[in-house]
Amino acid sequence: MTSMLDGIFLIDKEVGMTSRKVDNILGKRYGTHAVGHLGTLDPFATGLLVVAINKGTKLLAYLNDGDKVYEASLLLGEKTSTGDLEGEIIEKKEIPGISQAELDKVLSSFLGKSQQIPPKFSAIKVNGVPMYKAAIQGKEVEIKPREITVYSLEGSVEGGLIHFTAKVSKGTYIRTLGEDIAEKLGTVGHLIALRRTFVGDIDVSRAKKVDDIKEEDILSGIELIDLPKIELSDEEEWKAKNGQKLHLENKEDKVLLMKNNSPVAVYKRKNENTFVPERGLF
Repeated sequence: MTSMLDGIFLIDKEVGMTSRKVDNILGKRYGTHAVGHLGTLDPFATGLLVVAINKGTKLLAYLNDGDKVYEASLLLGEKTSTGDLEGEIIEKKEIPGISQAELDKVLSSFLGKSQQIPPKFSAIKVNGVPMYKAAIQGKEVEIKPREITVYSLEGSVEGGLIHFTAKVSKGTYIRTLGEDIAEKLGTVGHLIALRRTFVGDIDVSRAKKVDDIKEEDILSGIELIDLPKIELSDEEEWKAKNGQKLHLENKEDKVLLMKNNSPVAVYKRKNENTFVPERGLF
């Protein structure tokens, strides 16, 4: 039976579960293959996973996932092949005495824009092949650095353990950030815990474990889209659903068109008051 549910679920992912597994559980429960998520979480990580179902998958491209907040625990003295506790230990190094003042200084050095080289064990594709598959096969691939932004980074030191909270831009790898922090502290390290608490403005406190999710927990997704919203007349709705241009009084370059509080389409500006379809959402 095909599910009639359309929208967004906010999931608090548990340890040991892949993001795709969450999709599969919800797809099986509600009888659909049209399930997708925003921003993959590693299996060892927990926290906020935004999952779309059926027509909700069309909204994913318009949800605000630019900034994310993570809480992490970094174990010093041991480097692993994956940058987390799931990999093999590949290097050990003594841990120097670290004061809170020294930690604060190191963490502040990461603030702002920088270039980060993603880890080999990641889902980034090179020549169409995910890097983690190439790494498993022992293949060497060229990993290009990407620009990231660290907006805030605070932490505390407890013996050989660093607990930190980071607000970062999309595409930032916290495993790599953890390794870089350890290096600046004069040692090596890997993450033993990672939790995502925010995706854009969405707080994990709004999420539920996948086993606790019920149909009434689904969101339309409209409230998560940061675009001007325009309610259509019957005639305008017909035109939008047939891909016709619309004359709209709006100063923004892109708008979300709705009818009776349901998404119809995203339209973009063609000229002064003429908008044309970018994507249908019905």
